[in-house]
Amino acid sequence: MALTLDEARAFHDEIFVMDLHADTAKLMDKLGYDLAARHERPMPTVANLIGHVDLPRMRDGGMAGQFFSFWTNPLPERGCTRSVNRQLDALDVAMGKHPEQLTWSRTGADVRAAKAAGRMSALGGIEGGQALESKLDPIETFSRRGVRYLGLLHFSKNAIGRPSKGRGSDPHEGLTAFGRDVVRECERCGVIVDLAHINRRGFMDALELATVPPMVSHTGVLGVHEHWRNIDDEQIRGVANKGGCVGIIFSRKYLGSASIDAVVDHIAHVIDVAGEDVPALGSDFDGFVVPPIGLEDIAAMPNLTVALSRRGISDRVLAKILGGNVLRVLDAVPAWGKLAA
Repeated sequence: MALTLDEARAFHDEIFVMDLHADTAKLMDKLGYDLAARHERPMPTVANLIGHVDLPRMRDGGMAGQFFSFWTNPLPERGCTRSVNRQLDALDVAMGKHPEQLTWSRTGADVRAAKAAGRMSALGGIEGGQALESKLDPIETFSRRGVRYLGLLHFSKNAIGRPSKGRGSDPHEGLTAFGRDVVRECERCGVIVDLAHINRRGFMDALELATVPPMVSHTGVLGVHEHWRNIDDEQIRGVANKGGCVGIIFSRKYLGSASIDAVVDHIAHVIDVAGEDVPALGSDFDGFVVPPIGLEDIAAMPNLTVALSRRGISDRVLAKILGGNVLRVLDAVPAWGKLAA
């Protein structure tokens, strides 16, 4: 029997609900967005591009952890490292003001301890390897500050490789020699390699190199909707074979529909292709995407749980989709400072 909305909210209290990708820190850095204030829910129209996440609505949504992803403007590349650090600073300030609500987490154990203490976990990710400014050294620096994943590409080519679409895209070019060094350095520093946005050739190159689980932080799947941004079944299986997870994006454009059931369709396809240990949530909230009706902001996460349960997905598998698979990857890739343990 499908969960009711009240039952879904109660279920979130018992499990770990985690989202792999929200761009809220950029709003905090550039616009002074107050993470601790409750913002009015955006209207479910094409104008619903930002304003999806804040602490009160994270609590309403039953969230245990949120990956804040730090994106930068690649033109010029110089200054991208500083931009990521500013976004990290903005989160540090918010946590300093509200330590009883939000805390940095780097490991699965950190997330579990934070939830037990009644706090939500903030985790860091970087969207686009231009943040490195063609150097390896920033990977360790970012890792020490709490960054847990690095998206190798965004919408422009960089020293690592080529995007799936955008400036400098090229389906025939894979990872560069520097890109291969980046994958190895990420693993040395406890940074998960994120394969969102990278072209297919680079995606498969990175999988071949990987010795610890990678992830795709936010994507749709081609088996449900044909779009350049989405990944195919071989890519899904490749991530699964390395022990990774695939976060399903909430963007109508990549889902192919304005219905919340489209998110369920993409998640169900990942399960059909690669099993229940692979799907995760990768909303791309605050990333200039229009989410489906019923998922207007992070407070609406229980609606997705209801929609998944209506599809006949058991509570055990729901717990994996909503956050358990992310925790498993965090457990499998030791964070900086835990590498020798």
